[in-house]
Amino acid sequence: MSRSALPTRVALVTGGIGGIGTEICRQLARAGRQVIALDLASREERVAAFRDEVAGFGGAIVFEPIDVSDFDSCRQAVERIGQRHGSVDILINAAGITRDASLRKMTPQQWHELMRVNLDGVFNMCRHVVEGMTARGFGRIVNISSVNGQTGQFGQTNYSAAKAGVHGFSMALARETARKGVTVNTVSPGYCDTPMVAAVPVDIRAQIIAGIPVGRLGAPADIARAVAFLAADDAGYITGANLPVNGGYFMSF
Repeated sequence: MSRSALPTRVALVTGGIGGIGTEICRQLARAGRQVIALDLASREERVAAFRDEVAGFGGAIVFEPIDVSDFDSCRQAVERIGQRHGSVDILINAAGITRDASLRKMTPQQWHELMRVNLDGVFNMCRHVVEGMTARGFGRIVNISSVNGQTGQFGQTNYSAAKAGVHGFSMALARETARKGVTVNTVSPGYCDTPMVAAVPVDIRAQIIAGIPVGRLGAPADIARAVAFLAADDAGYITGANLPVNGGYFMSF
């Protein structure tokens, strides 16, 4: 089937106005998807900048407000999108936050805030789209994990636990949906050139880069390319997999 003959798929990207999220939106739009970027409406300046950045895509990328940590907010967003754009075919869960502290200093608030976004958010979104996907016999879910979910990281017991949990969730859901035409996979980025990493002290950032075999931080496009690959119509034989995109920072069989 030629690209022009492919059906227009509706794709949701949570954390869609972030550095990696924005590039995922672009890659999916280039692949012919109708993309809805989901994020907090309270980030008004960033929402305005995002709209400018994707203006060249016309109506192929639009913004919708959501709080992924809130079950009902996710339900309402999926319902709105269904009415405006049609049923959801592709879900990319890229929303995430950090609340770093060593465990002996970590507060319950830091733990729970992170879990509500990074792990509960994946449940909340998948719960509201998976039934429709299985009923229609097609779906692509890609959940963004992290290399630190594979290796652990000092000061990130909450983040590492959540990101490891994302892949466990994905493997279990992949088994539930495999015979229904729905694939569920994770992408585990390494350290990327994003505002989150830019906030790391210069000396620590230099140490991180020194430990990456390819010798550089990842670019958002590196991650988005992997996501678009797993979200493709013809990627139906890959499910329950984790695709590391980390420049060789962590390698495993």
